[in-house]
Amino acid sequence: MEHLLSQWRASWRDTLLLLGEFRKPLLLFIVAIFGFSSLYAVLAISVGEPLDNLPQAFYHILTLAFLQPTLAFPYHPLLQAFYFIMPLIGFSILAQGLADFGILLFNRRARSKEWEMAVASTFSKHTILVGLGHLGFRVVQKLHRMGEQVVAIELNPSSDLFATVQKMDVPVIHDDAIRQAALEAAGVRRARTIVLCTQNDSLNLQIAVKARSLNPEIQVVLRIFDDDFAQSLQEQFGFLALSATGMAAPAFAAAAAGADVTRPISIEGHSLSLARLSVSPGSPLAGNTVTGVEQGYDLSIILLKRAGEPDLHPTGERRLEAGDTLAVLGSPEQINALVHDNQ
Repeated sequence: MEHLLSQWRASWRDTLLLLGEFRKPLLLFIVAIFGFSSLYAVLAISVGEPLDNLPQAFYHILTLAFLQPTLAFPYHPLLQAFYFIMPLIGFSILAQGLADFGILLFNRRARSKEWEMAVASTFSKHTILVGLGHLGFRVVQKLHRMGEQVVAIELNPSSDLFATVQKMDVPVIHDDAIRQAALEAAGVRRARTIVLCTQNDSLNLQIAVKARSLNPEIQVVLRIFDDDFAQSLQEQFGFLALSATGMAAPAFAAAAAGADVTRPISIEGHSLSLARLSVSPGSPLAGNTVTGVEQGYDLSIILLKRAGEPDLHPTGERRLEAGDTLAVLGSPEQINALVHDNQ
């Protein structure tokens, strides 16, 4: 149902954009009708074939434009000329515009960029992902499985990746994310998180700064190859900078969804991360016990902080409350599921 509603909103938005493009021929047609109506009325009076009033002249010229005259064929050659000129004007200006409008309206996929922007305009509290490479594609997959809304920005997406992402109902904006217009098209002012997965550290940082300037509340998760630089960015700007060499796509997805996640470590062949999150108001976690959460999500709660008081290794019977801060240890997939349900 939500998908159908989103598609309807996108179609409505796209139709409004098309009507905006159709505005010029429509205004030109209206000006032509009013102009020729006034001229016809003046000429009709001067040659002795007057009309009853100006609105009648307007209606007569309008019907002439569509080859449906309402008055008898006039006697004077000047008035007769209108019977041949107005159909040409009507079909050349309005009919052509209507034909183009209809083609574009019912063949939205031929206007891929505009349609993707229309779909993106219906999202809010979503994640923007920049860089639809191998890492970016896997992050999109993880976020999609978590039920998160995602808009991707990629200047030159491969046809295979683009087709696969489209099947997940993820709009892809074909543009350079360094441009403000591209970020605006992806809904940066309404987004909750932006994830930067390009292989260019400098570009990731530039886009992060621009996104934060457009939306001061947006959470920034960016790929940085240098571990020390990543730490500095997190300390100075509040960006969640993750080293691509040590982070897996599920951890990027968990970070994008609102958890503070460490890089995975491998223990006996299992990839585990430590994550920090706050129990949200209305979350199904609130009211549940520590044991219930651990068994339900197959992870370990190693710290519970409430009212500034940390409790290391909380007892299994202790119940969680909204506002509690948790530190949990588990696989990126398990942390993803916990973060998603907590939202």
